[in-house]
Amino acid sequence: MSNSKIKIEVQHFHGCPNGPAMIANVKEAIAEFDGGVVYSELLVDSNEIAGRIGFRGSPTLIINGEDFEGSPAPERPALNCRIYPNGVPSPDDIRSKIAELM
Repeated sequence: MSNSKIKIEVQHFHGCPNGPAMIANVKEAIAEFDGGVVYSELLVDSNEIAGRIGFRGSPTLIINGEDFEGSPAPERPALNCRIYPNGVPSPDDIRSKIAELM
């Protein structure tokens, strides 16, 4: 078990329907880790920000600098909604990933 905290960031912009679900699922997932997780949200509201961070679409879940699904940054990041074929990661999926890293 590592002493360092897990860093979680949800990158999103307003208007994509999966954004609020992702944020809710992440908050539910991290609640049980009692201070072991540093949570932040990044509002991506310009193509400049999208390009700078290699935006994969809204919402994107980044844990310790890595995309939750291992998706690489696109060649031309832009303000797009991200589609999750199996739905937005569930709180259980997110908890499992965090537990692996602790």
